[in-house]
Amino acid sequence: MLAILGSLAACQTGKDSAGPSPAPLALEGSAAPVPWKRYVVEPLGVRWPQTDWKSFNNLVQTASPPVGALLKIDGPIAGNAENGKKLVLDRSRGGGCITCHILGNTGSQPGNPGPDLSMIGAQRTPEWLFAQIWEPRLTNPQSFMPPWGTHGVFSVEEVRDMVAFLMTLKTPAEFKSDKENPNKRPAPVETRPNLDPTENPAAFIADKGAAAFRAAGPKGQACIDCHRDPAQAFAVWGAQMPSYEPRLDKVLGVEEFVTRHARATTGGEFPMQSETNLALAIYLRALANGQPIRVDTRSPGATAALARGQALMDKKVGQLNFSCRDCHDPERGGNHWFRGQYVSGLPNLLGHFPTWRTARGEVWDIRKRFQWCNVSVRANELPPDAREYGDIELALTTMNAGRKLSVPGIRH
Repeated sequence: MLAILGSLAACQTGKDSAGPSPAPLALEGSAAPVPWKRYVVEPLGVRWPQTDWKSFNNLVQTASPPVGALLKIDGPIAGNAENGKKLVLDRSRGGGCITCHILGNTGSQPGNPGPDLSMIGAQRTPEWLFAQIWEPRLTNPQSFMPPWGTHGVFSVEEVRDMVAFLMTLKTPAEFKSDKENPNKRPAPVETRPNLDPTENPAAFIADKGAAAFRAAGPKGQACIDCHRDPAQAFAVWGAQMPSYEPRLDKVLGVEEFVTRHARATTGGEFPMQSETNLALAIYLRALANGQPIRVDTRSPGATAALARGQALMDKKVGQLNFSCRDCHDPERGGNHWFRGQYVSGLPNLLGHFPTWRTARGEVWDIRKRFQWCNVSVRANELPPDAREYGDIELALTTMNAGRKLSVPGIRH
């Protein structure tokens, strides 16, 4: 790492150097657009929800309602089973119960992070079902089922209707094929070659990054002026990022490093998640393709950041009350089907970023992936240069240690 920092520090002298001087960085201001505004619509028309979930936890604040008390219901729990069926399948209401549960022969492409509920009507009472839907943390404090009632996703009457429907489920599910059964449905395997431009449009973006590396900035200097042999200078660097930066007391990924280093050297203004920033990030990371991922966490600052990142991955956020591990730990939701979407476990999530999202028609860096995860569980996202995202990126990268870098990726 010292040799790499020496190469980056050559920007101060105009020639390559093997010294351990820290790389020049602009230490003031944000590396992201200010003020940060949530994305609205993507190239293929996918819209980001614009709701402000300030009443619920995010990675910075703790605001969600506490665990609710057992709701007292007078009289028998009865409801409209037909409406309950609609509610458990409703994607707009947190994804619907079928996202995580097999519900007999109801609906298509059920998920399997949660237990099979095909015979739940013969196994549980209406009172038990109501309590479990309204506030599952009363029986299991670590439950990763959303507190549908306490967090205001469903009303009392709607939960009554859902219970009425669930009480009709008394027959094992029958599937016409293994592809319909989430317990037998094969996990998807990505076979498209990352670096083939006929398969991965992001391969062309790497070429744009190479051009930006050679283009002079406002100060009349280009990256290539200091790093005359980028293939050698950055042969392993991308596989060793993110890195703790003591001058900022935070973890910097490749994208934030590009922003701050360019400001301090060429005068280029490449805010995180901008077109040129992503192009440079892909280009620089790709120079280390094939190298094993290995980050340095030995310094006190890096050790503290790693501990914070691990803790943040367990923090439940949003109206749906999910943590990173709830969805990606194999002991919970990881390596399971959420409806028709397969959610990978933590050790498989990093080495291909920045990656081309075929469903979105654009490149995402890992920080945008974090932002979308937050928004999808109905939590307010943070700016891409947030300290919390850096800590999580460091923790996630350590879980991917030893895996080979392969950038740019291509995923759904």
